[in-house]
Amino acid sequence: MTDVSAFPISTRWPAQHPDRLQLYSLPTPNGVKVSIMLEETGLPYEAHKVDFARDDQKSPAFLSLNPNGKIPAIVDPDGPGGVPFGLFESGAILLYLADKTGRFVPIDPAGRWQAIQWLMFQMGGVGPMFGQVGFFHKFAGKDFEDKRPRDRYVAEAARLLGVMDAALDGRDWFLGDDYSIADIAMLGWVNGLTGFYGAGDLVGFERFGNVRAWLARGLARPAVQRGLKIPG
Repeated sequence: MTDVSAFPISTRWPAQHPDRLQLYSLPTPNGVKVSIMLEETGLPYEAHKVDFARDDQKSPAFLSLNPNGKIPAIVDPDGPGGVPFGLFESGAILLYLADKTGRFVPIDPAGRWQAIQWLMFQMGGVGPMFGQVGFFHKFAGKDFEDKRPRDRYVAEAARLLGVMDAALDGRDWFLGDDYSIADIAMLGWVNGLTGFYGAGDLVGFERFGNVRAWLARGLARPAVQRGLKIPG
């Protein structure tokens, strides 16, 4: 195990516990995917706040780890082969942590690929579309006189919720009885759409009873409750 100080990002966010996994994030719908996963697995980690108000994500220190300038990102001092390892993109991090711990992704290949397909569904659809709804409903987009862009994203977000609702019919989780990275990836986004973005009425969230019940089950998990607030 090697000190994470070899990574330039540590000059801006020094590790107080260099033997622990280092998380660079903010409790956004995307960021909490990894903090929830870390809380669920119980891996020792140290969280560092990447402050958007200060454009931390655009700083040379952060860009040295993630050249795309997006949270979350991690440095694992005990990476593959015992060598320190940096990683960005929340979906990739979820898969990495699942493989590292042997948790929240099925061992059998068919189940594993089912989890991955829902993870890709979140990354390619739920995240981008829900984020656009948030922009047009809560942030600068709300002042646009032309509501056609907003309505386009609202309609697509509602369609995606319908897909999720059908998939959850008769199931507790997206893989059935097993809570997985598929659920972890989507919990923050659905919670953010109805909570932080305040767009529940806009997308007709009450129509999707299976999604509402799934969200309630997820939010009842102590690890999810903690992960939604990290880093504080």
